[in-house]
Amino acid sequence: MEIVKSNASDAILHLDVCVDKLSPRPGITELLKKLRPQWKPEDIQIKAFTEGITNQLMGCYVGSLTEDPVVLVRVFGQMTELFLDREKEKEMFRVLHKYGCGPRLYCSFTNGICYEFVRGVVLDDILLKRPSVYRLIAAEMGKIHAIKDGEIENSSPVTPVLWSRLSNFLILAQSSDAPVQSRFSVHLEAPNIKIIIKEIEELKSHLNHIDSPVVLCHNDLLTKNIIYNPEEGTVKFIDYEYADFNYQAYDIGNHFNEFAGINNVDTSLYPSCELQFDWLTAYLESFKRCSGMESSVTKKEVKELYIKVCKFSLVAHFFWCLWALLQAKHSTIDFDFQRYAMARFNYYFEKKQEFFGMTLQ
Repeated sequence: MEIVKSNASDAILHLDVCVDKLSPRPGITELLKKLRPQWKPEDIQIKAFTEGITNQLMGCYVGSLTEDPVVLVRVFGQMTELFLDREKEKEMFRVLHKYGCGPRLYCSFTNGICYEFVRGVVLDDILLKRPSVYRLIAAEMGKIHAIKDGEIENSSPVTPVLWSRLSNFLILAQSSDAPVQSRFSVHLEAPNIKIIIKEIEELKSHLNHIDSPVVLCHNDLLTKNIIYNPEEGTVKFIDYEYADFNYQAYDIGNHFNEFAGINNVDTSLYPSCELQFDWLTAYLESFKRCSGMESSVTKKEVKELYIKVCKFSLVAHFFWCLWALLQAKHSTIDFDFQRYAMARFNYYFEKKQEFFGMTLQ
């Protein structure tokens, strides 16, 4: 056991324990001896959460899942270290918890982390489009985007992580000699890497002319990463594997893309212009207020942000398309990654001309 200091006032506990994905109880028992020594091993209950498609997540508790304290144990997905910075993720936990935006990180261990359970319900399609809920989401994102770079260790100079991550994904997708898992999409055409490279270059050239602030972003705000607490009237974002500095419009555009879902991508669920304008108004009010500015918002500001978000939403499709191609080669999780990659690839071309044609007055 060791203490890993993240700065002068914070320390992260690290336990030299490995949790077996197929037989997790022995490893979890070892972790909880340190984290919850008052819990008797024979009383510990473990609930597997199946929503995630990157890692294995389990809730551990004694008594009732809904009423008693719960420790979440996340076992990292196979080969995810190729494209995820786990030290950065721990730093994001620290900062977001400090600002009341996220749960407490209890410890790291050999192949995962343990952290605080956030009570509430995971969003579904209906809640996602309810004004009282999506305005909370917009306000929470504004709060996170307003966190200053000085709060993050080793964050200077601040640069958007988007292009370096895409470049890394492309290198891994082209160099990996692991065969694509063929449990599902044996007859499904795979996205063409050469076309992806060409389109990303075109997108980069186009987006480099769009002035979008670089802010602290979640970068993976799908519905399952948003917890809504109806009793408290709050939302919290979870899972910070991709959190880092990035373009403001990218984080929002990526979230809007996620309205279409994951298991069965349905592009008809993409939010309406009316919903987006209302969402963006709530976002700008929060972002300005948390940044110490006057919080009134004009229609022109909303329209300009809307256009930027539309444009940056395009590049998010390729980010998750390449991610899915990598997962198809390495992941042991029961999910059709190749079909998902193709859905995002097609979704990009469905929106490209419409969004490319938008102009900022």
